[in-house]
Amino acid sequence: MRKNCAVVLGGYVNGYSIAQELYEMGSGPLVLVQYNNQIARFSNKFCKKVTVNKSPDSLLLELERLNELYGYLVLFPTDDLFIENLFKIKEKIKGFAFLPFNPENISACSNKAVQYDFCEKLGIPYPKSLELKARHDISKLEQELRFPIIIKPNKREDLKIDLFRSILISSKKEIESHRFRLEEFYGKGVSFLASEVVPGSSNGNIYAYVGYRSPRTKTILNEWIGRKLTQYPDDYGVFSSASNEAPEIVREQGQRLLNGMDLHGICEPEFKYDPRDGDYKLMEINLRSMMWHRVGNLSGVFLQQTQWLDALGETVPKYEQTNKEVHFSYLKHEVVNLILRKGYLRFFKNNLFKGDINGLALYEKGDMKPFYIDQFYTLITLLRKLAKKILGR
Repeated sequence: MRKNCAVVLGGYVNGYSIAQELYEMGSGPLVLVQYNNQIARFSNKFCKKVTVNKSPDSLLLELERLNELYGYLVLFPTDDLFIENLFKIKEKIKGFAFLPFNPENISACSNKAVQYDFCEKLGIPYPKSLELKARHDISKLEQELRFPIIIKPNKREDLKIDLFRSILISSKKEIESHRFRLEEFYGKGVSFLASEVVPGSSNGNIYAYVGYRSPRTKTILNEWIGRKLTQYPDDYGVFSSASNEAPEIVREQGQRLLNGMDLHGICEPEFKYDPRDGDYKLMEINLRSMMWHRVGNLSGVFLQQTQWLDALGETVPKYEQTNKEVHFSYLKHEVVNLILRKGYLRFFKNNLFKGDINGLALYEKGDMKPFYIDQFYTLITLLRKLAKKILGR
């Protein structure tokens, strides 16, 4: 007899954390679908592991095969390309798979400029910004925005083409140095959003609201709030450590965005605190489980389980976030930061040891292979960065 099946799309840290939560809750069976050989493939939690290329047709073929094996599929995407490909094949899979997003607006809402337009309508603070869609827009940067300026693609395209995630610009001279590079991407259909940088270090000042909004009830069923403690490899990087500490205004603004934009599934608006006016300004909205979502799980809020139950039409319990301080760290990033970033020792000790509950990404007794192998990758990453640093001198 075929059963319902949880399909984790992507085998990086966030994909493994999804599997951890669902496995702990007894949901599944669990299947991993990955683009290439990612760390979660070493886990013993999956009953099946398959690899697809980055085309929608390849994904469709595997999902049809999984449907024949397991029946109804509940999908848990971990990156924007998986969401994009699911959107392209939505009509062919909607009869046997749960789409964890709103197909009516997912394409528009993944655009950062559209997200900021909604901020304007909903009264959510955001950095002053300028959309760069054509060559002449670059000349407007120094006229309309104050330095420093951060430029990001309007949509995540780096999984498909060789594209930067962000560029920090501090002067007119730097604008000119990047002009050709930016103009080159216009011909590939890429647009950008330039924003004034909210001042101050990002260490401890990046906050997140993470909620699951049901496509059936059009309500937020469960939620949690938290913040990044540190990032990797610098203030404009990705998660290194995070906690469940955040002010209630982050929850209120997050709820307004999910409801006001009619978002479905697991979504994460991310804010940065601006000390000049005391506002928490939207940086971006992730429309899927981000890298440090395990913080919610460790805090007693089970959003992956919430999606699983809601997708199957079952009753969803209301989870309450613990008052205990939770710290969740990716040891690979923490170790490299410790070795290469001056003065990082105090952050390292706080991140790994100062929470009431301390957790490590990929670490779980009974399933240690992903963690051990990742430590080997940590050594390789560290050696490469040290060599680059030495040769750069």
